[in-house]
Amino acid sequence: MSVFLNSRYRSLCPYVPGEQPKDRKYLKLNTNESPFPPGPEVQTALSCAAAADLRLYEDPDNAVLKAALAQHFKELGLSADCFCPTAGSDEALDLCFMAFAEDSIQFPDVSYGFYAVLSELHRLDARVTPVREDFRIDPSDYQRNDRCIVLANPNAPTGLALGETEIRALLSRNPDHVVIIDEAYVDFGGQSALPLIREYENLVVCRTFSKSRSLAGARIGFAAGSPPLIQDLERLRNSRNPYNISTLSQLIGEAALREPEYYTENCRKIIGIREWTLRELRKLGFTAADSLGNFVFARSGQLGGRALALALRERGILVRHFPAERTRDYNRITIGTQAEMERLVETLAQLLEDC
Repeated sequence: MSVFLNSRYRSLCPYVPGEQPKDRKYLKLNTNESPFPPGPEVQTALSCAAAADLRLYEDPDNAVLKAALAQHFKELGLSADCFCPTAGSDEALDLCFMAFAEDSIQFPDVSYGFYAVLSELHRLDARVTPVREDFRIDPSDYQRNDRCIVLANPNAPTGLALGETEIRALLSRNPDHVVIIDEAYVDFGGQSALPLIREYENLVVCRTFSKSRSLAGARIGFAAGSPPLIQDLERLRNSRNPYNISTLSQLIGEAALREPEYYTENCRKIIGIREWTLRELRKLGFTAADSLGNFVFARSGQLGGRALALALRERGILVRHFPAERTRDYNRITIGTQAEMERLVETLAQLLEDC
């Protein structure tokens, strides 16, 4: 740290992403990436990308991507002005914190670690609310609130989710504050709040193309809400980063939205592999939550969370360990292909046998 760093950021603890080591070839089950490649339309768009005139700036309004989102979600009656495309859902969350949190926000103690970082970055009073012993979010802890709320649904790293009735209750009982629903993993079995946007003016939904659409490296996401809320986000986006999505990312994002069947089928496969993995882990004595994400959150009865993660790493398999007190016995394991998960289960069985 230099002596010139702004004093307000000297105590900032940045978000730590999952490791991306290059020292050897690993089976990466630590960052919730898709095990499947992008679809044919995306690959065609990439092959034609040389025709794009990259010497020019991209469209700062992201008009084509907004129109594609409106077309994709046309059954919900959402127009293009209900969407704010962003550089991944992290930028959408950042803009939401800036726009709607004022000076305070509330989120669960076991959830996406970026919420705490954004709170500190924007100097917000964060009310960090404990989840239940079984890691479920208690909606009553967020009712008749005095601040903005952000919830991942399904939650990460647990994969547990709230239903529509519970989301409706949060929205109706907090009419004076925005409720941000982070749906990074909703395509793997969760229930989306997008259909509620036309009904609740205090709802913003954040989504990403990184997980279910196999585009983690393209950095594409969006916030969705009523047009006045989206105007707020666009005001901040254009004040900070008007050229936020590259020409190439706009092209492939629009292409991905043209082939929903491909990604729906991939999600169906991942859900099936996830359920198989949960059954096999439980046979090995693991405790695991009933996840609705593209990952499972599991604890061994024989090895601690950190010890298990390190042992797997030595054997070329990466999982994500969270060292906080409530999660230190667990690891979050991304769902890969069937063959990859069979390798994981076989390796775990051998590890436990050697204990």
